[in-house]
Amino acid sequence: MEQGSAREGARPAYAPEAFPYAPENAARVPQDRVPEQARGEHTHSEPSAPRAVRRHSVRGQILDALRAALVDGELVPGQVYSAPALGARFGVSATPVREAMQRLAVEGAVEVVPNRGFRVTERGPRELAELAEVRALIEVPVMLSLARTVPAHRWSVLRPLAEATVAAAAVGDRAAYAESDRAFHRAVLTLSGNEQLVSIADELHRRSQWPLVAGPATRRAELLADAAEHTALLDALIAQDLTVVQALVREHFTGADG
Repeated sequence: MEQGSAREGARPAYAPEAFPYAPENAARVPQDRVPEQARGEHTHSEPSAPRAVRRHSVRGQILDALRAALVDGELVPGQVYSAPALGARFGVSATPVREAMQRLAVEGAVEVVPNRGFRVTERGPRELAELAEVRALIEVPVMLSLARTVPAHRWSVLRPLAEATVAAAAVGDRAAYAESDRAFHRAVLTLSGNEQLVSIADELHRRSQWPLVAGPATRRAELLADAAEHTALLDALIAQDLTVVQALVREHFTGADG
């Protein structure tokens, strides 16, 4: 049901025009590309033209953009990226770039390479399957419990979030889909009232969206199918059709997506 599925595999290496960023676009939502990465020893090819971002802090803007680049496959697994080189492209010092990369290192998305920069973590299908298993252990029981207790009108207000996943899928925007996908799941789990559960589940969800080492990028048709599952689940929850809800949430984690 989500973009980071086992069927997905790694995203293709980014082209020069596919990794843009411009600080002047800080008020816009980050759903296209990320900053260009300058050439240097052990680094990948340079991208160009601006990615929009939404946070006010420079580090926050860069962190959002880099996270989207991970989902899009513009930050290539195994490649090393230099903070000074990225900073030059951002039009900022290396410090906020390095801080954002260090946050990604804490999340497990990259690893520090002394005196060189940050290498994007290489992941395989086994890791993705393990993440899916853990997410299922957490989310499936909660969703089934909520299906029995939450009234229909509270599910109805989540309709725009489900539709946002469809809109992102329709244009094949993997980064926008990843963001809207997590937003939908966060909103569902928030109804449990357990903030710790929501935080842990969201972190696992984010990790499941990073690209694998090798494999085809998610096709638009696959994104559309996943998005349709969101709306179908919401319809079943509103109708309080527990049989359909159970089938959908179990397929969500045991099917191709995990």
